[in-house]
Amino acid sequence: MSAPSSNELGAQLLSAVAKFNRWATKHSVLPISSAQARLLGLVEANEDARIGELAAADHCSQPTMTAQVKKLEEQGLLVRTPDEDDARASRIALTDAGRGVLQEVRQARTDVIAPVLAALSPQDREVLVRANELLRQIAADAR
Repeated sequence: MSAPSSNELGAQLLSAVAKFNRWATKHSVLPISSAQARLLGLVEANEDARIGELAAADHCSQPTMTAQVKKLEEQGLLVRTPDEDDARASRIALTDAGRGVLQEVRQARTDVIAPVLAALSPQDREVLVRANELLRQIAADAR
């Protein structure tokens, strides 16, 4: 069997990661919806971003992002602060409660995958450790 091309390998990796992510989410008991959890993670990664910036990062419309942010703001998980550069705009940040819920989500997902990883052979775990290092390096270099 020949090695896949870079395009084939990329498609396979993206598919595998997406399936694993969906599986972990499906089998986790989360305190909020997976879409809300994803938004909290997006805000964490883009702290103090404007609604438009979050919408662009999530590939959704600004009205859609505004509605999603409003729901999490009403739950006390996000906070809007005035934009110092534009009085019409606001910046979005996690509250302490939002950080706590995001940590709960991550822990719930970790708890689901831990037994699967524990059942792997030491050799397979080493392969995953190295693959994780490579994927993180690729992601860091791509920024």
